[in-house]
Amino acid sequence: MTPTVPSSPAAVLALLASGTFFLTGLLTGVWKYAHMARSAEATSPAYVDIAHRASLMYAFACLVLLHFVALSPWPDGWTLAFAAGPILFFALAVGTYIVHGILDDTDNQLRSPHRLGRSTLPPALIHGFMWALIAAEIGGFLALFAGALITLLGG
Repeated sequence: MTPTVPSSPAAVLALLASGTFFLTGLLTGVWKYAHMARSAEATSPAYVDIAHRASLMYAFACLVLLHFVALSPWPDGWTLAFAAGPILFFALAVGTYIVHGILDDTDNQLRSPHRLGRSTLPPALIHGFMWALIAAEIGGFLALFAGALITLLGG
């Protein structure tokens, strides 16, 4: 069976993001293992583990987005924006987890005070980011899901 090459910008983005997240998951898995091998308790910092698991999860989430993109009746630009929102925030989340893993500064980034290394971040920044993440991830997917329903129901 010959794989289908994605033809829309949104499909290309979703596929490339899936591969990037999967590779990040594999590499952070090595990082996690290295910590576990050196630790007397066989553990790694919380956010090393979270970065590893989230990267793998987002790799497959991007494949889900890819299938919804393929069913989108929306113009290419809109479909790209609807897919890019969740993917951007998946990437920002993993990046944040990696930074916290490197710094080993917290085991809960949402607990006050919001630590970043030796600094603290204002609660409004953290909560604003979380609301933007919620809007982009749910809004982007909801638009793709609605489009898929329209396509599947013949609308």
